[in-house]
Amino acid sequence: MVDWSGIKVGFTTSIPVEVVFAAGAMPVDINNIFITHPRCRELVLEAEFAGFPRNVCSWIKGIYSTVMEAKDIQYVIAVTQGDCSFTHALMEIFECRGIKTIPFAYPYGRDYDMLKLQVEKLMEYFGTEWETVWDWKEKLDAVRRRVHYLDELTWRQNRVRGFINHLYQVSCSDFNLDLPGFAQDLEQVISKAEGSPPEHGFLRLGYIGVPPICPDLYDYLETIGARVVFNEVQRQFSMPFVAADLVEQYRQYTYPYDVFARIKDIQEQARLRRLDGIIHYAQTFCFRQMQDLILRERIDIPILTLEGDKPDRLDARSRMRVDSFVQMLKK
Repeated sequence: MVDWSGIKVGFTTSIPVEVVFAAGAMPVDINNIFITHPRCRELVLEAEFAGFPRNVCSWIKGIYSTVMEAKDIQYVIAVTQGDCSFTHALMEIFECRGIKTIPFAYPYGRDYDMLKLQVEKLMEYFGTEWETVWDWKEKLDAVRRRVHYLDELTWRQNRVRGFINHLYQVSCSDFNLDLPGFAQDLEQVISKAEGSPPEHGFLRLGYIGVPPICPDLYDYLETIGARVVFNEVQRQFSMPFVAADLVEQYRQYTYPYDVFARIKDIQEQARLRRLDGIIHYAQTFCFRQMQDLILRERIDIPILTLEGDKPDRLDARSRMRVDSFVQMLKK
């Protein structure tokens, strides 16, 4: 039996982190470590030098190099269903490099019993019990509720910038490896926002799709008179719904399942938040690009589709397209 106390456990996309916390381990969203790394672009190139094909998603290459560089991540929970199809091969490469991989799958049809089985297999691996996991759910939910309030300060009261809202929502995947510190920082941001005057006159945009690999998108939008007041996937990381139990919580979580539940959520939030338009971000070489066809058919407000490849600032072509989209909405 492994003594998990303080051991870093990486994961390739959001998983039931309550289980990892309950074991005494430290859950690490490798995506967040990669994209905030001062050499994130070089990490992608290092994976290509190691033999990864050019036409593999940069997030996968970044995850690989991040784990190889970190040295202190010896376990990785790999989501084998409900996320990137490249993850299967990535698991095998990690195994060859001496990294222990733990599979976790979101059932395609949102089947409650199958999802419960996956959670219980994860609990068995980490040697945890339901009572402890439930205790951690209550602790994490208390912090998540404050992130939901920050979201309200963004879209309802116009007191929080789009990037700040994105940052705290996306960080709910692992709470920045420091739950008390994350909660304290969050309260400071909320307190500052509550004391600031609301800002008006911005176009109200939604952002849908995976979090962007280009970090300056939010700030650039605000320089041209638009603000993101809805982050689809990042908001899902904060578990913004009432769930009777842990399994139901991750059954309602929309990201790893079919696109139609995502569309329903997007439509509801677009009406509630009075969105003027939506930016759909699609990662190069990602299968989710194909879902853009369905999103455009089912969502009845203007959509701009942006594609990103390697981590970098918005290129000139993307800026021109964003400029034209915002000007069109203003007219």
